[in-house]
Amino acid sequence: QVQVVESGGGLVQSGGSLKLSCEVSGRTLSAYDIGWYRQAPGKEREYLARLWDNGLTQYEDAVKGRFTIFRGTTKNVVYLQMNNLKPEDTAVYYCKCSSGPGDSWGRGTQVTVSS
Repeated sequence: QVQVVESGGGLVQSGGSLKLSCEVSGRTLSAYDIGWYRQAPGKEREYLARLWDNGLTQYEDAVKGRFTIFRGTTKNVVYLQMNNLKPEDTAVYYCKCSSGPGDSWGRGTQVTVSS
């Protein structure tokens, strides 16, 4: 069983920055990808970025150039650096671990950007 825990959310002013963390633990995984998603009130969950096990990254257009996904010094922690935040970035941010057996989601961390 894989556990995924997000952290680092909070309240920030427009133009500010936050760094979210996604920690994966539990059953040892040989290879996995990490994706970041968000869901604003009344909206569908939205894909933001993905980090493949081989180091490749991909970003959704709305966050390209502002958000950066990267792995920490320990393989089981992946970060999402968010710069130049906007009020429309307000949402619950989720991390998804994708591996051979399937996908595991965290419970999310709230990000609120004030204008």
